[in-house]
Amino acid sequence: MTGNAMAEALGDLNLSTRKLALVLNGAAGKKDAHANEDKIRAALSPHVREFVSYRVQNGSEIAQAAKRAAREGADVVLALGGDGTQSAVAGALVGSDVIMAVLPGGTFNYFARELGVGETLDAALATLISGQLRRIDVGDVNGRTFLNNASFGVYPEILERREAVYQRWGRSRIAAYWSVLLTLWDMRAPMQLKLTLDGKTGQYRTPLAFAARSAYQLESLGLEGAEAVRSGQMALFLAKGHRPRPLIAAAFRLAFGKVARGQDFELLIADEILIETRQPRRLLAFDGEKERATGPFRLRVQRAALTVIVPAAVSENTVVPVAGATAA
Repeated sequence: MTGNAMAEALGDLNLSTRKLALVLNGAAGKKDAHANEDKIRAALSPHVREFVSYRVQNGSEIAQAAKRAAREGADVVLALGGDGTQSAVAGALVGSDVIMAVLPGGTFNYFARELGVGETLDAALATLISGQLRRIDVGDVNGRTFLNNASFGVYPEILERREAVYQRWGRSRIAAYWSVLLTLWDMRAPMQLKLTLDGKTGQYRTPLAFAARSAYQLESLGLEGAEAVRSGQMALFLAKGHRPRPLIAAAFRLAFGKVARGQDFELLIADEILIETRQPRRLLAFDGEKERATGPFRLRVQRAALTVIVPAAVSENTVVPVAGATAA
């Protein structure tokens, strides 16, 4: 696991005593959903006490399905999907004893890569069967959990543009990068922010504020701050460019891991960050999914708040027994 040094090893996972719940988005291609459910059930049923599945019709229902699974006695909840799907499940389980398992199925899958569970469904299923338990930190904005990042400003607008590009050209990394360029070219005025970091307040002007909690994502993008994230702090990046051309140039450098240190972004590190904006209700992005929220926005780290399954090979520290999980 490349992520978080605050993670706590809990020991081996004995699936034979566990009830496992699969949350599946049935609207994401009926044939694919059917085939994936059958494959996951066939792979895991022999190893668990009980296997159940919860079908949802759109992404907005994933969190509720995960909460329902926990209420109905699931010890392990897993979902096949990208970072937005995994973030929804994590938000439903955070603070409980219910275990989260990750099956990657998105465009970037940063959280799955951070955990090291594998980049394919087969690899992730193998990890689940033979893996270990680990308790990790997660990010929080006003009670809303995030795993990789929370963004203010132009990035939520990029996500809106990306949906239109996907509908026309299909889902791909090229389409995702193209939506970035289109949005930056049409960018409006930067945000005016009042930031309070560990009790110290300052005024900032930026088109993008990007709060990071994934060390893997930062390193893959060539950004600093990974060690601060691993130590349990929040890393906040403020874009320095205020006009389309320098922002597009910075986006290209970011895409190729060639960020100009100190030129493209200002990095702020703190245990807790308060963001106040002139417009209190804003469109935010959490792990690639946009959502409207009302400020001021308090960003913090929830310590050891989520139990996840990771490969046995990543075992660190002293292994201690873990009690059977119970639904929250």
